[in-house]
Amino acid sequence: MSLLELQSVGRRFGALQALSNISLNVDQGELRAIIGPNGAGKTTLFNLISGFFPPTEGAIIFDGSPITAVNPAALVRRGIIRTFQITEIFLSLTVAENLRAAVETAMGLNLRPWVSRATRARIEARVAELMDIVQLTAKADRIAGELSHGDQRVVEIGIALSRAPKLLLLDEPTAGMGDEETHLMTALIRRLNKDQGITILFVEHDMAIVFGIADRITVLDNGSMLAEGNAAEIAANPRVQSAYLGNAA
Repeated sequence: MSLLELQSVGRRFGALQALSNISLNVDQGELRAIIGPNGAGKTTLFNLISGFFPPTEGAIIFDGSPITAVNPAALVRRGIIRTFQITEIFLSLTVAENLRAAVETAMGLNLRPWVSRATRARIEARVAELMDIVQLTAKADRIAGELSHGDQRVVEIGIALSRAPKLLLLDEPTAGMGDEETHLMTALIRRLNKDQGITILFVEHDMAIVFGIADRITVLDNGSMLAEGNAAEIAANPRVQSAYLGNAA
Protein backbone atom coordinates (compact mmCIF):
# COMPACT_ATOMS: atom_id res chain seq x y z
CA MET A 1 0.00 0.00 0.00
CA SER A 2 1.41 3.39 -1.02
CA LEU A 3 1.89 5.88 1.79
CA LEU A 4 3.34 8.56 -0.48
CA GLU A 5 2.64 9.03 -4.18
CA LEU A 6 4.07 11.64 -6.52
CA GLN A 7 2.22 11.98 -9.81
CA SER A 8 4.20 13.67 -12.62
CA VAL A 9 5.51 16.27 -10.18
CA GLY A 10 7.56 19.21 -11.39
CA ARG A 11 8.89 22.44 -9.92
CA ARG A 12 9.95 25.52 -11.84
CA PHE A 13 11.79 28.55 -10.46
CA GLY A 14 11.39 31.20 -13.12
CA ALA A 15 13.11 29.84 -16.20
CA LEU A 16 14.78 27.01 -14.25
CA GLN A 17 13.04 23.63 -14.31
CA ALA A 18 14.39 22.17 -11.05
CA LEU A 19 12.30 18.99 -11.19
CA SER A 20 10.41 17.48 -14.10
CA ASN A 21 7.89 14.64 -14.34
CA ILE A 22 8.77 12.90 -11.05
CA SER A 23 6.48 9.92 -10.41
CA LEU A 24 7.15 7.55 -7.55
CA ASN A 25 5.38 5.49 -4.91
CA VAL A 26 6.73 4.89 -1.40
CA ASP A 27 5.01 1.97 0.29
CA GLN A 28 4.00 1.82 3.94
CA GLY A 29 6.98 0.53 5.94
CA GLU A 30 9.49 1.08 3.13
CA LEU A 31 13.07 2.34 3.54
CA ARG A 32 13.68 4.32 0.35
CA ALA A 33 16.88 6.12 -0.67
CA ILE A 34 17.08 9.12 -3.00
CA ILE A 35 20.47 9.52 -4.69
CA GLY A 36 21.93 11.63 -7.45
CA PRO A 37 24.73 14.07 -8.25
CA ASN A 38 24.85 17.53 -6.68
CA GLY A 39 22.14 19.65 -8.28
CA ALA A 40 20.06 16.63 -9.25
CA GLY A 41 17.00 17.96 -7.36
CA LYS A 42 17.09 15.87 -4.18
CA THR A 43 16.61 18.75 -1.72
CA THR A 44 13.97 20.32 -3.96
CA LEU A 45 12.10 17.02 -3.90
CA PHE A 46 12.21 16.97 -0.08
CA ASN A 47 11.01 20.60 -0.02
CA LEU A 48 7.98 19.65 -2.11
CA ILE A 49 7.08 16.61 -0.01
CA SER A 50 7.44 18.56 3.25
CA GLY A 51 5.41 21.51 1.98
CA PHE A 52 8.07 24.22 1.91
CA PHE A 53 6.80 25.09 -1.54
CA PRO A 54 4.21 23.48 -3.81
CA PRO A 55 4.92 21.76 -7.10
CA THR A 56 4.20 23.76 -10.22
CA GLU A 57 3.06 20.59 -11.98
CA GLY A 58 1.57 17.32 -10.85
CA ALA A 59 0.16 16.14 -7.52
CA ILE A 60 1.39 14.69 -4.24
CA ILE A 61 -0.75 12.18 -2.32
CA PHE A 62 0.00 11.23 1.28
CA ASP A 63 -1.89 8.58 3.21
CA GLY A 64 -4.68 8.69 0.64
CA SER A 65 -5.18 12.48 0.63
CA PRO A 66 -3.78 15.19 -1.68
CA ILE A 67 -1.20 17.43 0.01
CA THR A 68 -0.07 19.44 -3.01
CA ALA A 69 -0.94 22.78 -1.36
CA VAL A 70 -0.71 21.87 2.34
CA ASN A 71 1.67 23.96 4.47
CA PRO A 72 4.57 22.45 6.47
CA ALA A 73 2.94 22.82 9.89
CA ALA A 74 -0.16 20.98 8.74
CA LEU A 75 1.97 18.25 7.18
CA VAL A 76 3.78 17.78 10.48
CA ARG A 77 0.40 17.23 12.13
CA ARG A 78 -0.44 14.68 9.43
CA GLY A 79 2.76 12.77 10.15
CA ILE A 80 5.44 13.99 7.70
CA ILE A 81 8.52 14.84 9.76
CA ARG A 82 11.82 16.05 8.33
CA THR A 83 15.39 16.53 9.48
CA PHE A 84 17.80 18.81 7.65
CA GLN A 85 21.43 18.73 6.52
CA ILE A 86 22.31 21.21 9.28
CA THR A 87 21.54 19.84 12.75
CA GLU A 88 18.80 21.81 14.55
CA ILE A 89 18.70 21.21 18.30
CA PHE A 90 18.91 23.30 21.49
CA LEU A 91 22.65 23.25 22.10
CA SER A 92 22.45 24.78 25.60
CA LEU A 93 19.95 22.19 26.88
CA THR A 94 20.61 18.63 27.97
CA VAL A 95 19.58 15.67 25.85
CA ALA A 96 16.61 15.03 28.12
CA GLU A 97 15.57 18.70 28.03
CA ASN A 98 15.70 18.73 24.22
CA LEU A 99 13.42 15.72 24.07
CA ARG A 100 11.16 17.03 26.83
CA ALA A 101 10.63 20.30 24.94
CA ALA A 102 9.77 18.31 21.82
CA VAL A 103 7.36 16.02 23.67
CA GLU A 104 5.59 18.93 25.36
CA THR A 105 5.20 20.65 21.99
CA ALA A 106 3.89 17.46 20.39
CA MET A 107 1.36 17.14 23.23
CA GLY A 108 0.30 20.79 22.88
CA LEU A 109 1.61 21.65 26.35
CA ASN A 110 4.52 23.96 25.60
CA LEU A 111 2.57 27.16 26.36
CA ARG A 112 0.94 25.91 29.55
CA PRO A 113 2.39 27.37 32.78
CA TRP A 114 1.26 24.33 34.77
CA VAL A 115 0.40 20.71 34.10
CA SER A 116 -0.92 18.00 36.38
CA ARG A 117 1.25 15.38 38.01
CA ALA A 118 -0.27 12.71 35.79
CA THR A 119 0.52 14.70 32.66
CA ARG A 120 4.06 15.31 33.87
CA ALA A 121 4.46 11.57 34.37
CA ARG A 122 3.25 10.96 30.81
CA ILE A 123 5.78 13.47 29.51
CA GLU A 124 8.66 11.90 31.42
CA ALA A 125 7.64 8.40 30.30
CA ARG A 126 7.63 9.51 26.66
CA VAL A 127 11.02 11.22 27.04
CA ALA A 128 12.44 8.05 28.56
CA GLU A 129 10.95 5.99 25.73
CA LEU A 130 12.50 8.21 23.07
CA MET A 131 15.91 8.15 24.75
CA ASP A 132 15.72 4.37 24.84
CA ILE A 133 14.76 4.15 21.16
CA VAL A 134 17.70 6.30 20.03
CA GLN A 135 19.98 4.79 22.71
CA LEU A 136 20.90 8.04 24.46
CA THR A 137 19.68 7.18 27.96
CA ALA A 138 23.23 7.16 29.31
CA LYS A 139 23.71 10.71 27.97
CA ALA A 140 20.39 12.13 29.19
CA ASP A 141 22.05 14.78 31.38
CA ARG A 142 24.75 15.78 28.90
CA ILE A 143 24.59 19.27 27.40
CA ALA A 144 23.71 18.79 23.74
CA GLY A 145 26.30 21.31 22.57
CA GLU A 146 29.04 19.21 24.17
CA LEU A 147 28.09 16.04 22.33
CA SER A 148 29.81 14.72 19.22
CA HIS A 149 28.34 15.65 15.85
CA GLY A 150 26.94 12.13 15.51
CA ASP A 151 25.19 12.23 18.88
CA GLN A 152 23.73 15.65 18.08
CA ARG A 153 22.23 14.18 14.93
CA VAL A 154 20.76 11.36 17.00
CA VAL A 155 19.20 13.92 19.38
CA GLU A 156 17.62 15.59 16.35
CA ILE A 157 16.13 12.29 15.24
CA GLY A 158 14.82 11.75 18.78
CA ILE A 159 13.11 15.14 18.53
CA ALA A 160 11.61 14.12 15.18
CA LEU A 161 10.30 10.91 16.73
CA SER A 162 8.39 12.88 19.37
CA ARG A 163 5.82 13.56 16.65
CA ALA A 164 5.30 9.82 15.96
CA PRO A 165 6.00 10.23 12.23
CA LYS A 166 4.23 8.21 9.60
CA LEU A 167 6.89 9.33 7.11
CA LEU A 168 10.37 10.37 8.23
CA LEU A 169 12.47 12.40 5.77
CA LEU A 170 16.21 12.30 6.52
CA ASP A 171 18.40 14.69 4.54
CA GLU A 172 21.98 13.34 4.48
CA PRO A 173 21.80 11.81 7.98
CA THR A 174 25.46 10.69 8.04
CA ALA A 175 27.02 13.84 6.57
CA GLY A 176 30.21 14.84 8.39
CA MET A 177 30.41 11.66 10.48
CA GLY A 178 33.34 9.33 11.03
CA ASP A 179 33.16 5.61 10.46
CA GLU A 180 31.89 4.68 13.94
CA GLU A 181 29.24 7.41 14.01
CA THR A 182 28.14 6.44 10.51
CA HIS A 183 27.78 2.82 11.59
CA LEU A 184 25.67 3.82 14.61
CA MET A 185 23.45 6.14 12.56
CA THR A 186 22.93 3.48 9.92
CA ALA A 187 21.96 0.97 12.60
CA LEU A 188 19.52 3.51 14.08
CA ILE A 189 17.85 4.14 10.72
CA ARG A 190 17.46 0.42 10.18
CA ARG A 191 15.97 -0.05 13.69
CA LEU A 192 13.50 2.80 13.22
CA ASN A 193 12.32 1.23 10.00
CA LYS A 194 12.29 -2.45 10.95
CA ASP A 195 11.51 -2.31 14.70
CA GLN A 196 9.42 0.86 14.93
CA GLY A 197 7.74 0.40 11.55
CA ILE A 198 8.46 3.95 10.40
CA THR A 199 8.45 4.62 6.66
CA ILE A 200 11.71 6.42 5.85
CA LEU A 201 12.78 8.39 2.80
CA PHE A 202 16.42 9.46 2.96
CA VAL A 203 18.96 11.33 0.85
CA GLU A 204 22.48 9.96 1.14
CA HIS A 205 25.77 10.22 -0.75
CA ASP A 206 27.46 7.21 0.87
CA MET A 207 26.68 4.39 -1.53
CA ALA A 208 27.74 1.70 0.95
CA ILE A 209 24.93 2.89 3.23
CA VAL A 210 22.41 3.21 0.41
CA PHE A 211 23.11 -0.22 -1.03
CA GLY A 212 23.33 -1.74 2.45
CA ILE A 213 19.97 -0.70 3.92
CA ALA A 214 17.58 0.70 1.29
CA ASP A 215 14.67 -1.46 0.14
CA ARG A 216 14.50 0.58 -3.06
CA ILE A 217 16.55 3.39 -4.56
CA THR A 218 15.40 6.30 -6.71
CA VAL A 219 18.09 8.02 -8.79
CA LEU A 220 17.70 11.65 -9.88
CA ASP A 221 19.78 13.43 -12.50
CA ASN A 222 19.29 16.99 -13.76
CA GLY A 223 15.88 17.18 -12.10
CA SER A 224 14.50 14.02 -13.69
CA MET A 225 14.19 10.39 -12.62
CA LEU A 226 17.04 8.40 -14.07
CA ALA A 227 16.30 4.99 -12.56
CA GLU A 228 14.49 3.15 -9.79
CA GLY A 229 14.97 -0.30 -8.31
CA ASN A 230 16.65 -2.36 -5.64
CA ALA A 231 20.38 -2.16 -4.90
CA ALA A 232 21.38 -4.85 -7.41
CA GLU A 233 19.31 -3.27 -10.19
CA ILE A 234 20.70 0.21 -9.55
CA ALA A 235 24.30 -0.97 -9.32
CA ALA A 236 23.95 -2.79 -12.65
CA ASN A 237 22.16 0.04 -14.46
CA PRO A 238 24.52 1.45 -17.14
CA ARG A 239 22.82 4.87 -17.14
CA VAL A 240 23.35 5.17 -13.38
CA GLN A 241 26.95 4.02 -13.72
CA SER A 242 27.60 6.69 -16.32
CA ALA A 243 25.77 9.56 -14.62
CA TYR A 244 26.50 8.93 -10.97
CA LEU A 245 28.59 5.92 -9.99
CA GLY A 246 31.48 6.98 -12.19
CA ASN A 247 31.72 4.01 -14.55
CA ALA A 248 31.07 4.82 -18.17
CA ALA A 249 28.55 2.52 -19.79
